Amino acid sequence: MALLFPQFALLSVDLIRPVGRSVRVHARGRAPGAECPGCARWSGRVHSGYERRVGDAAVSGQELVLHLRVRRFFCDNDDCGRRTFAEQIPGLTFRYGRCTVPLRKLRETVALALGGRAGARLAEHLSVGIGRDALIRLIRALPDPDTGRVRVLGVDDFALRKGHNYGTVLIDIEGRRHVEVLPERSADALAAWLTEHPGVEVVCRDRAAYYADGATRGAGTATQVADRFHLWMNLGEATERLVARLRSQWAPPAPEKEKVVLPEGRLARRTRERHAAVHALMEKGMGHNQIVAELGLDPKTARKFMRASIAEQLIGAGPTGGRQTSLDGHAAYLIARFNEGCTSADRLQRELAERGLTVSECAVRRFVHRLRDIAKPTIRPPVPKVREVTRLFLTHPDNRPEAGRVLMKELRGRCRELDDACDLIERFASMLVHRRGREELEQWAADAETSRLPELRGFAIGLRKDWDAVMAGLSLHWNSGAVEGHVNRIKTLKRQMFGRAKLDLLRKRVLLAP
Repeated sequence: MALLFPQFALLSVDLIRPVGRSVRVHARGRAPGAECPGCARWSGRVHSGYERRVGDAAVSGQELVLHLRVRRFFCDNDDCGRRTFAEQIPGLTFRYGRCTVPLRKLRETVALALGGRAGARLAEHLSVGIGRDALIRLIRALPDPDTGRVRVLGVDDFALRKGHNYGTVLIDIEGRRHVEVLPERSADALAAWLTEHPGVEVVCRDRAAYYADGATRGAGTATQVADRFHLWMNLGEATERLVARLRSQWAPPAPEKEKVVLPEGRLARRTRERHAAVHALMEKGMGHNQIVAELGLDPKTARKFMRASIAEQLIGAGPTGGRQTSLDGHAAYLIARFNEGCTSADRLQRELAERGLTVSECAVRRFVHRLRDIAKPTIRPPVPKVREVTRLFLTHPDNRPEAGRVLMKELRGRCRELDDACDLIERFASMLVHRRGREELEQWAADAETSRLPELRGFAIGLRKDWDAVMAGLSLHWNSGAVEGHVNRIKTLKRQMFGRAKLDLLRKRVLLAP
């Protein structure tokens, strides 16, 4: 019993019986007396007794209920305000508790890990059933953890309601644990907390002005460290604006559209071929009858070809050399307008009407469709997107694919400003990775401020406004990586809690959840 049920070590078990889906254990305390909870004086004088039922952790998947025979003792201390008190089993029961201490700890663990609804479903499977509202009340009743001394503090914001309300999470960077959750994102809230908790030596933060002000007011002697990830993200935003502005310079020029030339019709081609064949035979000295027999032509047709000195005398006046149409004399105008980019049949018909030609819309539409069929589709060279080029600029040269390296070389050759920007970005990346801010940051900022790149000039000017924190971020090994991880964890907790993620409940889960 002591091995399987250590919580019963201080009990005398009288009876164990099954009742439905539960196991009932009838027991009583072994101690001859108890200490008064008011004055801690021992008493062995029994006043009365009663039966108390408390739930315990499940046994073999079955609910376990303890029927405890509890005694009430007199308190013999005249100075104590209590006259009688009920005994408690150490490590098993507590005042007004309907469950044992181990069961309460189990339920608290489930509540902190899963919240209300999900925790209630798991508790039902564990045969320690409890409602979702009761689990939430358990979380709210838990005491806050001890803050302790924090030497390196991480600060970041998180959304209570995205776009509207934000809070602040404080992290012990060395211990990788939550310290506090503040209900607002402001300098006053951070300064007040730092004033109440002295001893902070390093504050890791993003580049928000309110956190810089709060850290200065609350811990003026602490070293503020601007997070390297946020510095790189700010540089990436400036680079994207730069690439977008210079897109017209690095993007390959669009190919010129080929002009449409209306090809000669089938009848015109056949006429030219027959005229050439007839005159070739005439040059050989053949007469009319011989040409008719050789080519199989009608005598009248052969005579017509023999009389024409050039083939154009036999070809019609239509736009394709065929029979005449209502568009004769205007085909060249229509083709020129089509090559200029006007491909609307309605508009072309109105322009012909302004030129004094009355022609049906169907005739113009058929002509335009012929031109569209003849026109070759223009194949534009692939143009990389702005974000693709930005990603190439922000990627380590050794990690760029071969196609990316070729593209980078072409872009830098086309645009001198991109070439200068790439050099500055690579220098900043090397300084950030190797933490050589004290040796290189001043020169880099000066070069960026004197460059022809307004985006990088603005980034450098922004660094000047938070110079000490930026210098520490590019020199010390501290960063806000742990803070970002905890912010993601807060997002997960908010999604678990559906609509019940109020600040007091969320704060308890953030601070106490394992």
